[in-house]
Amino acid sequence: MITRFGLLTRKSGLSPEDFNAHWEKSHGPMAAKFPGLRAYFQHVVTNKDQFGISHARGSEWDLDGFSELHFDDMQAMLDAVSGEVFAPTLVDEEAFLEDVQLVACEKHKVVPMDFDGGPFIKRMTLLKRRPDVTPEQFRHEWLDTHADFVRRWPNVLGYHQNIVVDRYHGSRTESAPYSAVPVDGIVEFWFRDTEAAAELYATDIVTETQEHAKVFLDTITPYFVETRQVV
Repeated sequence: MITRFGLLTRKSGLSPEDFNAHWEKSHGPMAAKFPGLRAYFQHVVTNKDQFGISHARGSEWDLDGFSELHFDDMQAMLDAVSGEVFAPTLVDEEAFLEDVQLVACEKHKVVPMDFDGGPFIKRMTLLKRRPDVTPEQFRHEWLDTHADFVRRWPNVLGYHQNIVVDRYHGSRTESAPYSAVPVDGIVEFWFRDTEAAAELYATDIVTETQEHAKVFLDTITPYFVETRQVV
């Protein structure tokens, strides 16, 4: 399974409300028709505070939403954005997006979601590795060592790691350089509420985890989001 995330910046002069409405009512139904699409989520940014993160925030990011599309594999993803069905969505982007950067990711469900039927909030975070850390080293530190830290966190409803395997900016089929889309991973975190999250970030295990992040991460850029499933 491949997950393609769109990192979305709304069009200059467009209000957050109009951006959200256009994305949901106009763009969403178009993208839902992509061949080979297994699932499609729209994550609307509601809060851009650093919230408990001691790391620096990425100055290159000021997003308004994340799109999330699931495909069986890379070829299915590329086929979906190469045919006639895709053309109208590309035109429609001009009506509400200033920029869109794309990443194809492997999804690793470190802590599977378990909401118990209760309320929850979600945070999505962009990770950028340190300049002296190779992609291979980043992968090891995040998928192995860092994941083991997070498995010890109490009261986490879910934690997924999405490691970037390819990037796109402009073209949807030709890979972009790292400098065009400088992100190495996307975190998905679920908590019961902001109070529970704040209590969690005050614990010793989270402090240890954030110390480990200094070993391999340059910036950490979190966003709280509201999610709707389209497909």
